[in-house]
Amino acid sequence: MNHQSLSNFIWSVADLLRGDYKQSEYGRVILPFTVLRRLDCVLAPTRAAVLKEVEAGRPDPFLVRASGHNFFNRTAIDLAKLVGDQDNIGTNLLSYIQGFSPEVRDIFEQFEFGAQIDRLAKNGLLYQVTERFAGIDLHPTRVDNNQMGLAFEELIRKFAEISNETAGEHFTPREVIRLMVNLLFVEDDEVLTKPSVVRSIYDPTAGTGGMLSIAEEYLREHNPTAQLTMWGQELNPESYAICKADMLIKGQDITKIVQGNTLSDDGHPGAKFDYMLANPPFGVEWKKVQKEVQDEHQRLGHAGRFGPGLPRVSDGSLLFLMHLLSKMRPWTEGGCRFGIVLNGSPLFTGGAGSGESEIRRYMLENDLVEAIIALPTDMFYNTGIATYVWILSNKKPKARTGKLQLIDGSGFWQKMRKSLGSKRKQMSDDHIADVTRLFGAFVEAELATVLDAGDKEVAREVVIAGEAPPVAPEGGKVKLAPLSRIFANESFGYRTITVERPLLGENGKPVLGQKGKTKGKPQPDSALRDTENVPLSEDVEIYFAREVTPHAPDAWIDHEKTKIGYEIPFNRHFYVFEPPRPLAEIDAELAKVTARIQVMLTELAT
Repeated sequence: MNHQSLSNFIWSVADLLRGDYKQSEYGRVILPFTVLRRLDCVLAPTRAAVLKEVEAGRPDPFLVRASGHNFFNRTAIDLAKLVGDQDNIGTNLLSYIQGFSPEVRDIFEQFEFGAQIDRLAKNGLLYQVTERFAGIDLHPTRVDNNQMGLAFEELIRKFAEISNETAGEHFTPREVIRLMVNLLFVEDDEVLTKPSVVRSIYDPTAGTGGMLSIAEEYLREHNPTAQLTMWGQELNPESYAICKADMLIKGQDITKIVQGNTLSDDGHPGAKFDYMLANPPFGVEWKKVQKEVQDEHQRLGHAGRFGPGLPRVSDGSLLFLMHLLSKMRPWTEGGCRFGIVLNGSPLFTGGAGSGESEIRRYMLENDLVEAIIALPTDMFYNTGIATYVWILSNKKPKARTGKLQLIDGSGFWQKMRKSLGSKRKQMSDDHIADVTRLFGAFVEAELATVLDAGDKEVAREVVIAGEAPPVAPEGGKVKLAPLSRIFANESFGYRTITVERPLLGENGKPVLGQKGKTKGKPQPDSALRDTENVPLSEDVEIYFAREVTPHAPDAWIDHEKTKIGYEIPFNRHFYVFEPPRPLAEIDAELAKVTARIQVMLTELAT
């Protein structure tokens, strides 16, 4: 049975729930029951051996060993026996759940499965739903871990799509994850080819576990013997339960998936990882955890997670990014690469000396950012804003050292047949391949748009630097726009200098200081004070002589107030100026329109 037909069968249970449950509530029943049936089948062959250990009064480690898995159930109940005792099905089902080992029991508690059992019983549906699941064989010999994992993901996606209003909080579009995973692994030949290689991957905002799952899929496709250990943390109880259940179904160690707020309570203190992926909430304030975060920042500095600085309370995106920086495996131990989805704010918000600027400064001066890729708008379920994938690494290849690649993927999309909330666009496999190729090759490139004589787009082509653009069709043209650009890290840095002008007295002459360091020097007029941003690559005095002195010969720089800042004005680097049409052409068009209006007015008057 393939995963599609399996998920369709499980989905058919929704027909039983229709009317008593809203569509958005189906997952609360179907997902935990799917997990329960899978565990029921997995434990069946060793159930007798486990019961023997239970009867002998053995502690949990003996039950784990007898089960042959890292979980067990200490009761003699299974779904077949539940269906055989219709009158006591509710009580027996609860007893069955309580018989699982603590980590598994936690999954059902987070699903609030007990409340769903009561609700199903009250609506006369408990027996029918249990019977339906008892009738499907999910034993590993019939449905392996990979098929089961794909089927479970299919269900998760369906429920996320139904619940558009909250999908974006816990569910990242699959094609975005695939792009990020491609970028994560594209330069790592060893992990893709070395037999039995073991790597760790971590997601601090795991949601339902989609990023971890797709990373594992990708690795299995390219290196079936590779092993990826998955670590994660999730705040939302239901998403946490789904993620943990997904990991359990795939045979992963579910103790590495923890619940809680990553920013205030790191669930994996001290742990370092080979790879990381994250899609933290966009533009969400962190006031609830402000005390804990500020305390760590002040008490531990760079020995903690938030040493570089703190962003404004209205947007916690950069806190998650710093958290990931603290989790990078040191380059002396093999290094780390991670991808994170952020909105536009972290690129430029905050002037020199602000928390945001200091965080950017830390990343760029330590040469940690490999690339930033702009995604199309309308890609996510709960927002249509512009988003960006950041790729960071402490093991940059030699060619990338000291450099940052910007890729404008905002035009790489196709329209969806049916919108899902705010999601109206998706990236195709070809779009993902193009972006991955540009990143992997580390090249500059342009996007050539071919237009016919009627100004209609007929083709698009990626033109690598040094290649000839396509030839324009007869009467048509080819428009070129930057697609991939490479900059030195210091290109994004600047000094904010404070420009002072003298305070003039009643006699119109500069007021001089009377004591201390300012004695005999012109005093500044705060009303005339101004600032200038000077690129790090340019000498401040030369800039001042060229840009300021000709307009204000009496001005000077207060060097004590100079601050260094960093910003990444992404859109500015991809802006293409299109000159307006010739004035004569516009005049001729206006004359035609005016003449047509005059004819119409004449016709109306007669």
